Parts: sequence; structure tokens; C-alpha cells
Amino acid sequence: MKNKKEMIRILKTTQEQIELDATGRKNGRGAYLCPSMDCYKKAVKSRGLERSLKMAIPKDVYEMLEKEMERIGEP
Repeated sequence: MKNKKEMIRILKTTQEQIELDATGRKNGRGAYLCPSMDCYKKAVKSRGLERSLKMAIPKDVYEMLEKEMERIGEP
């Protein structure tokens, strides 16, 4: 377990959009991931994000999230 401040928040907005919330303060349902590609890939494989956000996540959204994770995360 890590502190929320060390994690990256993935947010489902009220308009059913998925985005990264760097501030951790936007309104909506959130799921937290550690800032590494390993954590992200595990969450995708186990469908953890879909369970946490209570919705199916399209492939193009996963691709966008992966690019953002590569940009801000650890290797």
C-alpha cells in the first residue's frame, strides 16, 4: 500500500469520460495506480480499472492511458 499522493488517479467523469487526474481533486469516481507500467499492465489484464470505475473501458481509452502513464510514470 502506498500513500494517495504517490499514486496516479484515473477518473471517470460525470460525462462517462476516462482521464488521468494529476491533482487528485476532480469530481468523479476514481481508481488509484502506482506510477509504473507494471502496475498499469496488471490493472488492465485483471480488469481492475473496469471493476473500480464500474464501466467497460474501450481499447482506445486504454491506449491513451498507456501513453500518459509512459509520459509521467516510472519505467
